[in-house]
Amino acid sequence: MSRKGARSAGGSARTKRKTSSASSAGATRSKASAPAAAPSTSPSKSRKTRTSTARAAAGRSAAGATSSPADAAQPLPPTPDDLLGAHVSSAGGTHEAPGRARASAAAAMQIFSKMANRWAERECLDEECQRFRDALGGTTVRATIAHDSYLINLASPDEVLRARSIESFIAELRRCEALGLHYLVSHPGNFMDDRDAGIARNADAISESLLRVPGDVVLCMETTVGAGTSIGGTFEELAALIARVDPRVRARVGVCVDTCHVYSAGYDLVGDYEGVWARFEDVLGRELLKVMHLNDSKTPFASHRDRHELIAEGSLGAIPFQRIMNDERLATIPKVIETPKLDDAETTDRRMLERLRGYLAAGADRRASPAGPDRTTSTAPHA
Repeated sequence: MSRKGARSAGGSARTKRKTSSASSAGATRSKASAPAAAPSTSPSKSRKTRTSTARAAAGRSAAGATSSPADAAQPLPPTPDDLLGAHVSSAGGTHEAPGRARASAAAAMQIFSKMANRWAERECLDEECQRFRDALGGTTVRATIAHDSYLINLASPDEVLRARSIESFIAELRRCEALGLHYLVSHPGNFMDDRDAGIARNADAISESLLRVPGDVVLCMETTVGAGTSIGGTFEELAALIARVDPRVRARVGVCVDTCHVYSAGYDLVGDYEGVWARFEDVLGRELLKVMHLNDSKTPFASHRDRHELIAEGSLGAIPFQRIMNDERLATIPKVIETPKLDDAETTDRRMLERLRGYLAAGADRRASPAGPDRTTSTAPHA
């Protein structure tokens, strides 16, 4: 997640401040149909099921079609296990977010549980948590994710900032537990002085936080573009960070791969797709991949700049996203877009999700054709 859009996507910070404890929230949380915790070579549902549903979906929305007011009433539904979704606004309260996810036909949803660019904290009342769960029950969302505040820097050498960041991070974890979310995505932070020291500080803060907030939420350390003093621009940095986390809570830590970020960091998803995933497997292990952010990039390869673009309309183009959508290894991974919202957030998100589902449908058709799959053939670059 880039810092742009925090104002529009941020949650309400004006909600009542008093709350139930995290333990009582844990007793009432409900995580129905939780997604698989890690990818597998064989997805949880057969490709045959995905193929037939993808074809039916494609029939309802041609790959080249544009959205219309009529489309808004009947958005393209998710396939059984595509786990595609978007970062949606929680303005007005977290209970407002599921309706926005439903409007874009999302099967996964990411939110801010508070205003992302403010230190002011908030806690979730039982009433808010129940309203959120009730609203979520009326959607097709099966994977729920929060993104933490942009102000948090667990790697900082500044003792005051780091202490404040730890307390804010703990509050993020408690809100996730109270709401019953599956994942919390976090930027690894900036080391400011020495990289190895920053990685150690970050890992120690994560350990402290997870020990103080027991539960089921999985922390996903997000890949970054590798600019300046930021941590997470290489798979090796993330591996070093996770390896240092206290073994008692290390199983609750994984990775979120952002396609824009890794491409801008120098991992060539366009020219060396298989090589990138082989490197991830060698350094981190595929079992650590928990969430993906699907974003194109406004800037060139290895630019070390974080500028998201609409799917297939940036420097990555369509082909990497076509491959991701048809990659069996990634079939059970929740995939969330954080692309520009244009004039209407739900309409733009729905169009991007339909574009991605069109890639899945086209791939299914190619696999089913007498000639078999053709990896060199691209579908239309974008809808």
